[in-house]
Amino acid sequence: MRAAVLGRLMNLWPPFLFAGIRVLDIAPNYRSARVALRRHWYNRNFVGTHFGGSLFAMTDPFWMLLVMQQLGNDYIVWDQAARIDFVAAGRETVFADFQLDMEIIEELRRAAAGGTKVLRWFEVDVADASGKIFARVHKQLYVRRKRDK
Repeated sequence: MRAAVLGRLMNLWPPFLFAGIRVLDIAPNYRSARVALRRHWYNRNFVGTHFGGSLFAMTDPFWMLLVMQQLGNDYIVWDQAARIDFVAAGRETVFADFQLDMEIIEELRRAAAGGTKVLRWFEVDVADASGKIFARVHKQLYVRRKRDK
């Protein structure tokens, strides 16, 4: 599927739509993505700042999506684990910018070549337009080359 079409569809996906999450861009080559979260009355927490679940949700599928697209259909890619570190309370629009280095993809291909599972951590900051960090999200992916039938 073309990246632009996927981004538009993701913006209609209820977990993103009803949390105020917007996919701003997925690169045509699936090497990067940019996501935004505006604070609304329906995605604030009790003290009026960004709800942590929305901050996490805005980052959830992207590392897996980018890696899957780069590795292709010969690989299984799953989210294995995740952690979010809340750095500061935020009320402004925040962004997550995902940049996938092709050296990492080659590293994953080499490590999974024999069919063994590979676990690798990825990290993305959630920051405002000035670069102030509000959260840091860590995602561990499970990657394995599919076995021949």
